[in-house]
Amino acid sequence: MKNVVGVRFRTAGRVYYFEPGGIEMKRDDHVIVETARGVEFGTVVMPPTEVEEEKVTQPLKPVIRKATEEDIKTEAKNREKEKEAFKICQEKIRKHQLEMKLIDAEYTFDNNKVLFYFTADGRIDFRELVKDLAAVFKTRIELRQIGVRDETKILGGIGVCGRPLCCHTYLADFAPVSIKMAKEQNLSLNPTKISGICGRLMCCLKNEEETYEELNKKLPNVGDTVTTEDGLKGEVASVNVLRQLVRVIVDVDDEKEIKEYKASELRFKTRHGKRNNEKMSDEDRKALEQLEKKDEKSKLDDN
Repeated sequence: MKNVVGVRFRTAGRVYYFEPGGIEMKRDDHVIVETARGVEFGTVVMPPTEVEEEKVTQPLKPVIRKATEEDIKTEAKNREKEKEAFKICQEKIRKHQLEMKLIDAEYTFDNNKVLFYFTADGRIDFRELVKDLAAVFKTRIELRQIGVRDETKILGGIGVCGRPLCCHTYLADFAPVSIKMAKEQNLSLNPTKISGICGRLMCCLKNEEETYEELNKKLPNVGDTVTTEDGLKGEVASVNVLRQLVRVIVDVDDEKEIKEYKASELRFKTRHGKRNNEKMSDEDRKALEQLEKKDEKSKLDDN
């Protein structure tokens, strides 16, 4: 086990580990640390805690110090300078007629480098742009192309659930998501209902995937033939996954009735997965296929 402190930076969603170095820290404290990019100002999201050594990337660098009032003022000045840097970079992009969308500008704490984050459909030759920016800022310039998921992570927003976006608030990394997860959870396969504001499949599809997979193994599919405890045979009309209840159409005295049973009270051929039986229009089917292709590409972009 290793004693570490978890720190998050403004434009980096994931949590980075550092050695506490005997400094007392609590959640939301500001700290000064050294990273591959130079000296950085970060926020403690996990106080000193013991974690498994295999989860720690070595060598583990120590926290330099807790941020002083002067450090906090410096960070605030950097945020103001970033607004001006953003405007200047946008002007230079227009001047060079580059097909790119500027997302954010960021100064490292020690002002050793200015980073500009952007999105674009393909590769961009920004060598002349970098020269122009270096002449203005008199420091190192880095342009970093990011994917649409990272764009949303940086900018933030409100999801369809009415809460701040998960990627902007707490998600460290983007977990792989697929349309299969929506099918497993019997969600609507309408592309607009399972896509986030980034235009990709919603990250929260992953949240309950394992639970639904396990619960679905104990249930028949809609349309399956099942046998009840009292010897009746019938066709499954619907299932309630979370309550493990099944509504079955059975013949009683030559009349069809719908009865509800616990899944444990039925005999049926078990399956290793569920399939959403929702009928889709050709338009929705094509949109979903395009969404999956975009999502596969965005995984490469985000990496």
